[in-house]
Amino acid sequence: MSVTSILRKDKTPLRTSKDTTPPKVRRMRFRFGEAAPMEHLFINGNIPLSHGLAIGNAAIPLGEETMLRAVKKFMKDIEDPVLKKRVVGFVGQELVHSKEHDRLNDEHLANLRYPIANSVMTVLREGTRSFEALVKLEDFVGVKLHMGVTAMLEHITATLGRRMLANEELYNMPGADPEALKLLTWHALEELEHKSVMFDAYRYVGGSEVARIGSMAVVVIGLYPVLGPLVLLSILRDRESWHPLVVARQTAQIARGPLLKGLLGELAEFMRPGFHPDDIDTEDLVQEWQLKLFGANGELVDRLR
Repeated sequence: MSVTSILRKDKTPLRTSKDTTPPKVRRMRFRFGEAAPMEHLFINGNIPLSHGLAIGNAAIPLGEETMLRAVKKFMKDIEDPVLKKRVVGFVGQELVHSKEHDRLNDEHLANLRYPIANSVMTVLREGTRSFEALVKLEDFVGVKLHMGVTAMLEHITATLGRRMLANEELYNMPGADPEALKLLTWHALEELEHKSVMFDAYRYVGGSEVARIGSMAVVVIGLYPVLGPLVLLSILRDRESWHPLVVARQTAQIARGPLLKGLLGELAEFMRPGFHPDDIDTEDLVQEWQLKLFGANGELVDRLR
C-alpha cells in the first residue's frame, strides 16, 4: 500500500503540540577565540568532524534565513493568537542563532582553511545570483511546500540537538573548542524548545502529508551521498589535513559514534503518516538543560546580553 493511499484512508485528526508556551528568546554573545585562538581542527583534532562541522556551521545561517523567509510569507494568514506568539518566539530564537553562527563563521572559521565552508558562506549571500535563484525557487514552489521543507529542516536540527544533549561523548567532547561547544549545546537546547512550531504552522495552513513526507525522503536518500563528498573535498583542498589513514580511522569512528549511528532511522520518523514532533519526548531533557545552562548558576548565564 502506498503512502498516499494510507494518508487518504487515515481519518485521524492531525495533532498539534500540547505545549503552547512561546519559545524564550535569549540574546547571546559567545566569546569565540577570547581565551585562546581557535585551532584549525577545532573539534578534538578530528579532521573529518572539524571539516564537517565547519561546513554545517557555514550552512546554518543560510538555513535559518530560508526559514525566516517562509515565515514572512504565511505570518499574515495565522489568526490563532497562541500559534502566532509561538512563531514570533521561533523567529526570535532563529535570528539569534543566525547571528552567532555568522560571527563564528566570519571572525574565525573563515580564517581557518576550510575551503568548502568558505564557499558555502559566500555563494548564497544576499545580492548574489545564487541567492536570487534560490528566492525565485522558493516563490515558485509556493508557501506550503516552502513551509514543509522548513518543518523538515527543523526535525533534522531537533534530532541532532537531542543527540547532542543526550550523549556526554558529544556535549562534553574532550579537546573540542570550549566556546564552540557552548554554542552547539545552546543551539541544541533551543532547537528542542521550538521543535514543533513550524510543524504546527505547516499543519495550520493546510500543508499536505505527502509533501511533508516526500521532502524528508529526499534528505534520507541524499544526505550522505551529498555531505560525504563535500567533506572529503574540503579535506583534500586543505593539505595540512590530508592524512589518509587518520581520516579513514576517524571517519569510521564518527560513523559508529553517537552523532551518526542510526541517524537516518531517526530522521525517517518524520516520514511516518500522522507523525508529530511531540511523539518524541524531550521534555525532561529540555528541562535538564535549561537548568544546566540558564539556571541560577547556569553555564551560559554570563553569555546572556
